[in-house]
Amino acid sequence: MKILLVYPHYPDTFWSFRHALKFIGKKAAFPPLGLLTVAAMLPPAWDKRLVDMNVQPLSDKQILWADYVFISAMTVQKESVNDVLARCQSLGIKTVVGGPLFTAAPTEFDSADHLVLGEAEVTLPRFLDDLERGKAAHSYVSDHWAEMRETPVPLWDLIDPSKYAAMNIQYSRGCPFDCEFCDITQLFGRKPRTKSTAQLTGELDALYAWGWRNGIFLVDDNFIGDRRKLKQETLPAMLAWMERHKHPFAFFTEVSIDLADDPDLMDLMVRTGFEEVFIGIETPNEECLSETGKVQNKNRNLLACVKKIQHAGLQVQGGFIVGFDSDPLSIFERQIRFIQESGIATAMVGMLTALRGTKLHQRLFKEGRLLGDTSGNNTAVALNFIPRMKVEALINGYRSILTSIYAPKNYYRRVTGFLREYRPLKRGGFHVKPGYCGAFFKSIVMLGIIGKERLQFWKLFFWSLVRRPRLLPLAITFAIYGYHFRKITEKMNWNGMFDASGIEHT
Repeated sequence: MKILLVYPHYPDTFWSFRHALKFIGKKAAFPPLGLLTVAAMLPPAWDKRLVDMNVQPLSDKQILWADYVFISAMTVQKESVNDVLARCQSLGIKTVVGGPLFTAAPTEFDSADHLVLGEAEVTLPRFLDDLERGKAAHSYVSDHWAEMRETPVPLWDLIDPSKYAAMNIQYSRGCPFDCEFCDITQLFGRKPRTKSTAQLTGELDALYAWGWRNGIFLVDDNFIGDRRKLKQETLPAMLAWMERHKHPFAFFTEVSIDLADDPDLMDLMVRTGFEEVFIGIETPNEECLSETGKVQNKNRNLLACVKKIQHAGLQVQGGFIVGFDSDPLSIFERQIRFIQESGIATAMVGMLTALRGTKLHQRLFKEGRLLGDTSGNNTAVALNFIPRMKVEALINGYRSILTSIYAPKNYYRRVTGFLREYRPLKRGGFHVKPGYCGAFFKSIVMLGIIGKERLQFWKLFFWSLVRRPRLLPLAITFAIYGYHFRKITEKMNWNGMFDASGIEHT
């Protein structure tokens, strides 16, 4: 059997880092971990190829080579998915689809020959058994969660590592919190399920043997969901592995804000090699946190928590949302002020989106406020529900946040404020990462000579060189990130890409 695994195109968003990746000569931030894992579940004798459309175009010749085309995607890739399905259908090649997009809305993809929904460890073996007997069904679903110990090591050999900025590993699935707007508990449940320490170190072994010596993103939606196991087993095993191999990787992941409550855990993460954490901060408005069930963020000084995590040696990337029912008109200025005071350079601000399968989607449907499906891009001006705030005020307020926090003067001031206080763990000598010398010289030209931020760039450059020379590479990295965020903001359509007919009365 010849299998072509296809990862559809990801649109240009804050999350793509596409403008930043050009500086280091990379095509995509991360490889398609789900498809690489699925490939490892297929019979070893089958011939497998993978096309990541974010790295290379998909040709008709590649499609025609295959007996089956396997597609996995998230909601934000829907447009590209529909194109790939149409091409396969016109060429007479059968398709097998799975992943969050298809699991959330299977009825929209009846054109696919086979839908393998939910977690592949559960449903894929049933499909493969039926396929072998010549009786493969159209759809496969399951009402129970997978055992993570059944998840194999991804087939890394299917990709070219030089095209990616970082590799990725999944340690756990599920999140103990159940925020109204989030679909993670719908997809993976509330009880965190984890891999064994042997599995995790086995995946580190595989990437090390493959020759990787750069960043690794642990893609868990909440890495600290099972804190006891993390502190007693997982992190000690990772730390021992890193020390044996002389710290070849730098880790980053996603956590909840209550990480700030555990100094021992933060210290252990930093010693293990974690450098960055993404945290869903969402809003400084306590009423909005209550509205959306973000209990882990309530009744705490969010700004102080961010500072604690930064002082522990971890960079904080933050997710923020506007458009909650409880948002007052003052929320936009409050968000700007919080982001500037926090020193969070990578501040991802999006408009609230009602994703299928979430409690928010269900509530808005009952209230008659849904306008349609979502693009999955929460940083687009693409409301799919009727907000409580006047639409014009919401869009103008959202625009004011982005144009303010990514204006060169404000952005560089935020970066300098963070670097002034940041004290990362020292690990011996300085190591230049592949592609970063080229990025340095490109930044000199693009940001220091051509760019509108050139004055701020040189102020940051010389400040870092004199005051914090060890952090100069990080300062340049942040400068490049700022360029990406500004380019995305400048390209956004502020007219509102939604059906305005349903909201004119608001």
